Amino acid sequence: MFSQLKRLGADSLLYAFMNVGTKLIAFILFPLYAHYLVDTSLVGLLQLVDTNMSMLTFLVIFGTDSALAYYYFEYKDKETREKYVRSVMTFRISIVILLFVIFLIGGEWLSVLLLDVPGQSQLFYIALGTLCLDTIITLVLTILRYEFHTKRVVATTVAKMLLIAIVSLLFLMFVWTSLEGILLARLISVAIIVLVLINPARIYLKPLFDWSILKKVLIYAAPLVPASLAFWVIANANNYFLKAFATLSDIGIYSTAIKFATFITLLTSGIQLAWRPFSMSLKDKESSPKLFSTLYAALLLIGSLGVLALATLMPWIILVMPEQFRIAFQYVAPISIATFLSFYYMIVSTGIFYSKQTKHISIAFGIAAVVSIILNFIFVPMFSIWGTVISYVAAYCLALFMVFRKSQKLYYVPFSGFVMGWTIFWLIAATASIVYIQVMDLNSWLIAGVWGVFIILVLLVRIDKYFVKRK
Repeated sequence: MFSQLKRLGADSLLYAFMNVGTKLIAFILFPLYAHYLVDTSLVGLLQLVDTNMSMLTFLVIFGTDSALAYYYFEYKDKETREKYVRSVMTFRISIVILLFVIFLIGGEWLSVLLLDVPGQSQLFYIALGTLCLDTIITLVLTILRYEFHTKRVVATTVAKMLLIAIVSLLFLMFVWTSLEGILLARLISVAIIVLVLINPARIYLKPLFDWSILKKVLIYAAPLVPASLAFWVIANANNYFLKAFATLSDIGIYSTAIKFATFITLLTSGIQLAWRPFSMSLKDKESSPKLFSTLYAALLLIGSLGVLALATLMPWIILVMPEQFRIAFQYVAPISIATFLSFYYMIVSTGIFYSKQTKHISIAFGIAAVVSIILNFIFVPMFSIWGTVISYVAAYCLALFMVFRKSQKLYYVPFSGFVMGWTIFWLIAATASIVYIQVMDLNSWLIAGVWGVFIILVLLVRIDKYFVKRK
């Protein structure tokens, strides 16, 4: 068990370093964008473009990432693995080309439909070019990750973000102070990274239409597609409700909160990248359930403390932003709860992936997406940004517990659902209390009291018992 934990820890540490680097670069970039774009509505427009691209990314991936993870470890010979990767690459690039043709035909109409602003079709052309190149990079880095070439993955990812930062700065300062300049800087940066990865990439860029392979991949992946769409609805449809019931400026403020809420991924994203190959490699080991129960508890506790730390420090962190954006601080910590839960569901869904019953993830997130839409309809007209924050957190809570319940039936891990629910409930209450204290400008020592009460409540359900060595 120790050797397995050591591997997860080592890989997670490197991935965590990578994500610290990339997130810090992103955090530096965002205030830079805000400084040059000035208007919160322009930041809102950029957020809408990115929202649409994230949805198209789900269509391009089409659940093939999870399918490839399964079959890559299912087969041991290099030739078969290579065929699976080439088939997935061919499929993804074909989808990108199809999307590009659609936007070339209906670009102006689509830009008005998706952005509610005419004359912005060029933003999508540039973004789709970036999506095509990023598709290549993502798959190559995925395979390097499966082969545990962790250092190379880390170096390449950090270099990509650093390039985006440098090129964006040069464009905004000397070339093109606009949304087009930001998007073009991204395109140039990912093109350079593709050239850096050309040696491993050229093997997988050879088109391969093997229907027998593609059929197996899509049969595994297809049940995850509704889940991917549901993920997008839960995480991004909020922007459209704000566009309908509020303003582009509100989207800009919400976008600011979303960006800072990703601080929590500094704790989780390294583990997230290491988790799939790590957990799949333990599929047949008898001691795995006990190991997983310890990890479930540890990650839940670490994530919860991370959210509370972010809530406590956010009024000072937000000072890096121009004055008109700083009101976003109050939304950051609640959103980070949803961000954490979007990671944590992957951890507690081990049984679903082991048994290939991925349709249950689609069912859970499909129901959560419907609930999210209903809640947005109810709360956004009443509470604007707070309405979409409530919908976001509630949807992820519902999906998490549905996934956990089904996963436990398929592959039992000795971890209590009550302990998980109790911890998350009081995490939400504690976060809301801290934000209320800050917004109302109450005595700061009350925040220390909230921390103390949360820790006592968590210890009441003996979450510490999962860290004691059991025979």
